[in-house]
Amino acid sequence: MSILSGKNILLGITAGIAAYKTASLVRLFVKLGAQVKVVMTPASKDFITPLTLSTLSKNPVYTAFTNDDDDSAVWNSHVDLGLWADVFVIAPATANTMSKMANGASNNLLLATYLSAKCPVYFAPAMDLDMYKHASTKASFKILQSYGNIMIPATSGELASGLVGEGRMAEPEAIVAFLENDILQKLPLKGKKVLITAGPTYEAIDPIRFIGNHSSGKMGFEIAKTAANLGAEVFLVTGPTHQNVSHSLIHVLPVTSAEEMYQEVHQYFNTVDVAILSAAVSDFKPKQVAHQKIKKTSDTLTLELERTKDILASLGAIKKHQFLVGFALETNNELENAKQKLKKKNLNLIVLNSLQDKGAGFKGDTNKVTFIDNKNKITEFQLKSKAEVAEDLFNEIIQHINA
Repeated sequence: MSILSGKNILLGITAGIAAYKTASLVRLFVKLGAQVKVVMTPASKDFITPLTLSTLSKNPVYTAFTNDDDDSAVWNSHVDLGLWADVFVIAPATANTMSKMANGASNNLLLATYLSAKCPVYFAPAMDLDMYKHASTKASFKILQSYGNIMIPATSGELASGLVGEGRMAEPEAIVAFLENDILQKLPLKGKKVLITAGPTYEAIDPIRFIGNHSSGKMGFEIAKTAANLGAEVFLVTGPTHQNVSHSLIHVLPVTSAEEMYQEVHQYFNTVDVAILSAAVSDFKPKQVAHQKIKKTSDTLTLELERTKDILASLGAIKKHQFLVGFALETNNELENAKQKLKKKNLNLIVLNSLQDKGAGFKGDTNKVTFIDNKNKITEFQLKSKAEVAEDLFNEIIQHINA
């Protein structure tokens, strides 16, 4: 999964011959999982049709403040478009449009949207060689970048005039790669490694049966996705679960038993910056595992159980620089039990949730949690989606590791 997946990308198209490439650019954004809307200058419609871009983006294309063919139409709000976007890409950016951007002109919808945008703005210049070299164009580059806009450099090649030189808009694939790399480099967990455990463990009774629990793995997978979207390289050690994730920064490491999870976690722990153990690890396992299916020879079956290794405590005992997070799912005396676990296992932070809280716990899409850190700071949250809980968790972690 690309870092652009789930992003709202607003593509601004101006009146240059390179506009024909934007069909491919929209298609690439959509393929990577982004939501795409397009705003065009009126003159850019001479180079590519709104119908083409609307079909590819699966959204209406905006070219003016109002639809002159529909007297009852609602106006197209440049403010709403600017607020919707996570990223605003202006490609191609002509000399004319860049000059207006640099000087605050807003005589069309695209320019008004640019002035309203709160998100990062990228612009990909495209023009002929002499225009590209002109002092006024260079001044526009300088001014736009001083405003915080990010320039996607033009390349050299054959231009529409027949000249060969600088001014050719970057190819769609290069624009996508530039965006991905630039966004990734600025993410708060760029360069960090995060170890996460998720799901249940299954402890074999015989080749057919096992001891397990109701953990779905949803919380751990949401944590992994959030960590990756913040730029971290993620090692996700997961027990048996129906959850799945595809992201270039997430390494999925499947295990079955508590012992397998213990071994896998210890293989990576020394190399990571943050470890979050959200898996519901079985506390006990059968002392003897039958090699053949146990037959029903009586009305009862007695199993002798023994403790599994305490993975969280084992990491707390050897941690050095790592920020270690544990989870506590409690049914009574929740806060005191979580505090004891935090101290006993040498954690930096513990995430407490209770089966007494409606909407919290296993299988569901929501959770209600309380954070407790090793300085006894307690932060309670209302019921939220597990994706939102994961975001809250990393907001807390980032504050601690940057302190």
